Amino acid sequence: MKHYQIRLYNSSDFDQWNAFISVAKNATFLFNRDFMEYHSDRFQDYSLMVFDGDKLVAVLPANKNENIIYSHQGLTYGGLVLSSRAKLSSVISILKGVLQFLNKNSIEKLVLKTIPNFYLDYFSDELEYCLFITQAKLNRRDSLSVIDLKKSYSITKTRKESIRRGKKNNLIIKEELNFELFWNEILIPNLDKKHQVKPVHSVEEITLLQKRFPNNIRHFNVYDKNKIVAGTTVFCTDKVAHPQYVSGNSDKNELGSLDYLYHHLITEVYKDKHFFDFNNSNEEQGTKINDGLLFWKESFGAKTVIQSFYEVQTKNYSLLESVLI
Repeated sequence: MKHYQIRLYNSSDFDQWNAFISVAKNATFLFNRDFMEYHSDRFQDYSLMVFDGDKLVAVLPANKNENIIYSHQGLTYGGLVLSSRAKLSSVISILKGVLQFLNKNSIEKLVLKTIPNFYLDYFSDELEYCLFITQAKLNRRDSLSVIDLKKSYSITKTRKESIRRGKKNNLIIKEELNFELFWNEILIPNLDKKHQVKPVHSVEEITLLQKRFPNNIRHFNVYDKNKIVAGTTVFCTDKVAHPQYVSGNSDKNELGSLDYLYHHLITEVYKDKHFFDFNNSNEEQGTKINDGLLFWKESFGAKTVIQSFYEVQTKNYSLLESVLI
């Protein structure tokens, strides 16, 4: 079994990390340090770098909480980010090395949330196989609602009627760089009223991120005459458009504002993407589903894709030693 060198990421690795992310086979812009470090004050970074001699072959975006390492809690997905040349045999050795490194540093568990395969340009299930060998515990599954834009999909009659309502009401959709109106007038009040929470990103943070990633983060507002009535902030990769935030005022059903907006995004703005990811409709760590929210997404033609969450005992690194025969 091949031996790899594992060490913690530090600030001097910034350029090398980002250069690797730009060519890795299972990475998106969320793993770029310019994205990860906007909330560095909230998390104790414990990202790992894996070397074959002097060559960087894998990274693990991660943070530490007590004696547990998480594939970064500030990111939507994560796991081992691999070189485009990574083979299953090398990933087995890499994960063995990572778990052994963590175990030697008194880390009890590694908690991973996988990146859904439709985000990737290449098959990359090596980690899932390794987690099976290490007896990782599947402790959560979220059901994502996704449209494959390269195949036919059907929009329900009710949804089409609502889209027509938005058009009839002469709603105006504008792409904008200013997030403040949507954050202050729509998003923050709605999240506070419904869930007593604030957006994960402050308006200052999302503005900063958009400036750093102008091709990946775009924002759209919907206006009824001169009044904002809805909006959405979309994170997009080469293949996937994913609304990170979406919200409308109390008249959204009467106006058809959100349906009109989403139809515009799906059929015009992001029609050349491969997938449109509505995100999950889960609550309570994946064990419950918001049926109304799921119904709305599926009425656009979305189908279900699963995202899995695992935890593995670091002491189980030894189980990987006898896999290759």
